[in-house]
Amino acid sequence: MTMNKIMIVGDVHGEFGELNKLINSKKPDMIIACGDFGYWPNHKCDLTTIKLQGTKLLLWVDGNHEDFWALKDRKSDEIVPGIIYMPRGSTYTLEDGRNILFMGGAHSIDKIYRTVGIDWFPEETINQSDMMNLPDMKIDIFITHTCPYELVPIMIKYYSGKDYEPSNQALSQLWDIYKPDLWYFGHWHKYLTGTLYDKTKWTALSMSRWPNGRWWCWLPEKEIKL
Repeated sequence: MTMNKIMIVGDVHGEFGELNKLINSKKPDMIIACGDFGYWPNHKCDLTTIKLQGTKLLLWVDGNHEDFWALKDRKSDEIVPGIIYMPRGSTYTLEDGRNILFMGGAHSIDKIYRTVGIDWFPEETINQSDMMNLPDMKIDIFITHTCPYELVPIMIKYYSGKDYEPSNQALSQLWDIYKPDLWYFGHWHKYLTGTLYDKTKWTALSMSRWPNGRWWCWLPEKEIKL
């Protein structure tokens, strides 16, 4: 199946009606979601309400607001047909040969107001086990939930309640290993772009429920280097 139009989205937060509107309007072949997707099967959100229509595949990573215990008990990464959870450290190869590395996870600044096992889970932050058994292959694109340590000073200008946390350092270590061409993340609820170390073009995406936030973009086609 040919998938030429690939869309990257930021935090959906279970607003699957907004996602359906986007699918209906832009008609992507494939969607990749950067965490805080809204996986709460025991509570509020039902992935079966997502209408993929002509979209052939939706890949998503966990953020910090997901039901991690339900994820641990999942029977398959394909939660419903065509909608696939990408565990931390997993990869996907696009038709054009580019490899994507997925690494969800981040710290919740509001966890003191949440209840363990109900709406907060200690597994939310990237930990040492997530960094084990990383793939030995060229990686062209990162899909993560939060940003590396180096970008935190930029992002906190727009979301001052968030700060440095262990996931940022882990992602910096990932960059040292792979140095991808492109990096997409959410979590900070702000659309920004830039370049990391004159190598990696990064894009921070906003979230769906903010009316003026840019929460999606198209993945550019592979550059042909002469």
